[in-house]
Amino acid sequence: MRILNGRKFWFVGVMVALSASVALAQESKRVDDNALRNAGKNGDEWLTNGRDHAGTRYSPLKQIDTTNVSRLGLAWYYDTDSFPGTVEATPIISNGTLYGTVTWSVVFAVDARTGKEKWRWDPKIGHQNFPPGSAGKPDKVRTGPSLCCGPGNRGVAVYNGKVYVGTLDARLVALDAETGKVAWEVWTAGKNEDYSITGAPRIVKGKVIIGNGGGEFAVRGYITAYDAETGKQLWRTYTVPGDPSKPFESKTMEVAAKTWTGDWWKLGGAATPGTQFPTTPTSTFCM
Repeated sequence: MRILNGRKFWFVGVMVALSASVALAQESKRVDDNALRNAGKNGDEWLTNGRDHAGTRYSPLKQIDTTNVSRLGLAWYYDTDSFPGTVEATPIISNGTLYGTVTWSVVFAVDARTGKEKWRWDPKIGHQNFPPGSAGKPDKVRTGPSLCCGPGNRGVAVYNGKVYVGTLDARLVALDAETGKVAWEVWTAGKNEDYSITGAPRIVKGKVIIGNGGGEFAVRGYITAYDAETGKQLWRTYTVPGDPSKPFESKTMEVAAKTWTGDWWKLGGAATPGTQFPTTPTSTFCM
């Protein structure tokens, strides 16, 4: 990484060889369950966050090694226009297109061969946020989601012609992979609650699985699965027990509640499973 001017950080792509392989592809490949299960064996694309379901982040490509890495040069760059200037997402590459996210849950798609932008989608999230005050309510009128650690986003998922992203205001959105137009969107939490999403969705057997952030505000954590085609909620699993005066969602939560003390349900319990560690701080993709 290097600074090319006083204001912006630039990112030298670690996927140069991958893009070269993609350029040779002649036919579009369907990203289905079989493709995702075998993503780790595919040297031409990078289909899921972490490369495979195990999150190994290992590429089998061998075109770049210690004998030729010194000869790498800039092929193209794409200014993400991210503010603040951080890109924390691992790019997804499918059928010659690179998909990524920047701050405030903005999604972009560029041609992996040329760096030319194909589309860009902005969820139009308010850029001011006020977490709860001592009384448990925001001290000011809220115009954006409550955040502890900045408006970063850790990436998208691709599946059967759609691109999926979780937004800072706790929506899960499906975009058309070719046009960037919204196919469907759902709220994974109540509006103006202290939930957020910064992690990348996962796709398993036709289900989009997403967690949430907000543990710093003690909200109750959970993981939810949605139908990838329609956005219909299929199931939700809580990570901590809720109010013991109400029926428990599962036997697991009932057992867990016996190990907790105090009025935890009044605070939420936290244990939110939706934030993933960032990868590379940048504001521009370069190849």
